[in-house]
Amino acid sequence: MTTPTRRIAVVQAGSTLFDTPTTLDRMAAHVESLRAQQVELAVFPEAYVGGYPKGLDFGARVGSRTPAGRDDFARYWQSAITVPGPEVQRMGEMAASASATLVVGVIERGSGTLYCTALTFGPDGALLARHRKLMPTASERLIWGQGDGSTLNVAETPIGKVAAAICWENYMPALRQHYYAQGVEFYCAPTVDDRDIWQTTMRHIAYEGRCFVLSACQYMTRADAPPDYDCIQGNDPATVLIRGGSVIVSPMGDVLAGPIYGQEAVLVADIDPIDIMRGRYDLDVSGHYARPDVFTLTVDTRARQPVTTTTNDQGDK
Repeated sequence: MTTPTRRIAVVQAGSTLFDTPTTLDRMAAHVESLRAQQVELAVFPEAYVGGYPKGLDFGARVGSRTPAGRDDFARYWQSAITVPGPEVQRMGEMAASASATLVVGVIERGSGTLYCTALTFGPDGALLARHRKLMPTASERLIWGQGDGSTLNVAETPIGKVAAAICWENYMPALRQHYYAQGVEFYCAPTVDDRDIWQTTMRHIAYEGRCFVLSACQYMTRADAPPDYDCIQGNDPATVLIRGGSVIVSPMGDVLAGPIYGQEAVLVADIDPIDIMRGRYDLDVSGHYARPDVFTLTVDTRARQPVTTTTNDQGDK
């Protein structure tokens, strides 16, 4: 049994920190490369647009914050984007120019709170899904807010069902099960985790969910940050802050492309989507391999707002 092959990719690239217009220009160059290679689905790393401020402490100690740290946060906030907004429109135009589905990690601005977000664009440029990271990790909780269940959607795209889980969200079993239950076929994992064990995680998820896993990690050096970037790793421009490790994995846990370290790169794989069904023949964790008589999972997909306003339609009495 043969089906048409599809071409998928992950982009291993870093942001130009605190310079979102330049980052978008760099992204446009990568998207042009994707277009030339006729890629149908591509994933960019976590916090690609807006930046991942590796090594900054934002002047925080238990019980105190510094004025300099507040200045760092203000500069970071200025680098973030609004959804919708002009940067989102430009990314949508990139997706349309390449006729590709794009999953892009961004830092989203919401009033006084920032969110680590993944945006999914269809090949016509439409914004299909916005996923806010549910649980920022460690010191990320100082600078990012928590998403809610309303953004845990699987997007229907021409290549198949696409979902995004950001970095250490992939260690949340209930989140993974929610995506499996929605029939995710292309599980996208934007990240900045460049540790070796990340490869084990990506292979496990692909094998567990019997889906294709696309993990895009940043490759970022000190040269990608401004001269006054107060980084604990030092000021040598050649210092690597995030070393990469992007990878594409098949539904049987086989590595199709990557991992690659120490450079920017676009990793491409030609895949057969029917491999998903070949894999689920003996393991469908939300179907025949589930035991709903024993285990159940409830997911609250309502949007959560801190203030709800009601009006009296009957007027004063």
